[in-house]
Amino acid sequence: MSPCVITTLLGMGRWEPDAAGRLREAAIALYLERGYEQTTVADIAERAGVTARTFFRHFADKREVLFNGSEVLEESMVSAVTDAPADASPVAAIGAALDASGEVLGDRHAYARQRSAAVASSVELQERELVKMARLAGALTDALRGRGVGEIEARLVAETGVTAFRVGFERWVTDPADDADLSTAVRQVLQELLALRG
Repeated sequence: MSPCVITTLLGMGRWEPDAAGRLREAAIALYLERGYEQTTVADIAERAGVTARTFFRHFADKREVLFNGSEVLEESMVSAVTDAPADASPVAAIGAALDASGEVLGDRHAYARQRSAAVASSVELQERELVKMARLAGALTDALRGRGVGEIEARLVAETGVTAFRVGFERWVTDPADDADLSTAVRQVLQELLALRG
């Protein structure tokens, strides 16, 4: 019998597909059941049916289970700004970035709800979320500056876009409809923010 078969039969699941996905699901479930602080990496690995060593192949620590992959969102939003038509206004370019967020996250409504609840349950996770949003704002600012937008205007528009994303995301995850659209939610918030000018 091969080591792979033996490991699987013993319940470790090391060679089963999507270990990262199972670890993510296990972590969220445990954070909501026990609390983030009371959950260990060993608890998460056991719930997912893998070893702690396998956990660390996928994630640096138990916090990163919920934040791993955030660079994909950032890259997509930055690319949308960069690829916007040359004559697009800074706000239109940020609107394209908001649309891109919906393309990346839009089909993960149920997961986003659970993740949002897990983050809300822990000050440490909330702080990490704020760091992620600050990094996103900086990356969007740089992308706008790359389009020739001045520093102050680029920062204001990028921060406005991130605010629209955060508030729209919160609306989206609390929307009971399974077919709720993230792009629509964040675009609506952006329009509401812009309407406050007068």
